[in-house]
Amino acid sequence: MPNNPLTGAHYLIRGLNLIMRPDLRRFILIPLLVNTVIFSLLAWFGINQFQELINWLLPEESWFSFLRWLLWPLFAFTMMLVTVYSFTVLANLIAAPFNSQLAEQVELILSGSSAELATGNIMKNIIPTLKSELGKLGYFLIRVIPLLILFAIPGVNIVAPILWLLFNAWFLALEYADYPMANNNLNFKAQHARLKTSRLTSLGFGGGTTLLMMIPILNVLTMPAAVAGATIYWHEQLQKDNSVI
Repeated sequence: MPNNPLTGAHYLIRGLNLIMRPDLRRFILIPLLVNTVIFSLLAWFGINQFQELINWLLPEESWFSFLRWLLWPLFAFTMMLVTVYSFTVLANLIAAPFNSQLAEQVELILSGSSAELATGNIMKNIIPTLKSELGKLGYFLIRVIPLLILFAIPGVNIVAPILWLLFNAWFLALEYADYPMANNNLNFKAQHARLKTSRLTSLGFGGGTTLLMMIPILNVLTMPAAVAGATIYWHEQLQKDNSVI
């Protein structure tokens, strides 16, 4: 498989098509409901808080207030990315056991056999998947805080949205690839190493997921589509790389 962003984005599109199968619908109902509720609440909160964010970052009485209208599109885009990040963290904490089950079912469809997976039933997976989600949350918070500080530094905050976009794409690739790889007994360190071997593909997958989250109506399908797409990515490419364990 070529290591490029288009390959990663294609995995996501295939995942979106795959979850339309009748035999997978029952595995996406709860994640879909979680998506709809959380995304609606965060979108409402983001719209209401956006003006306050602009006033804090670019006060009207400051000498660089003339940049308000110039940088407004950048900060609007950044706010969308922050909403996407917050949504992903919250939604996956709630839906993690169901996403793990969905990844298992997708892998069974792809392989046509009952491979030895780590999942049994949803209740059994609640503790392990929540521990995994909290572990990833700690990993990303350490990296997110310095990025957020960049937005408060005049001049530097112009490039901050680009850095945030790249980070967000990488975060989403790690987030959703965790489900099929954890099902196959790979810990977070091994997952990270696998994704680094195809970094451009992983960034394309995460970037495509970010874009899908910004499209009305389709955004509520993002989580199950990303889980299915990440499982295809694992099945066709990542699991074949045995050089990293």
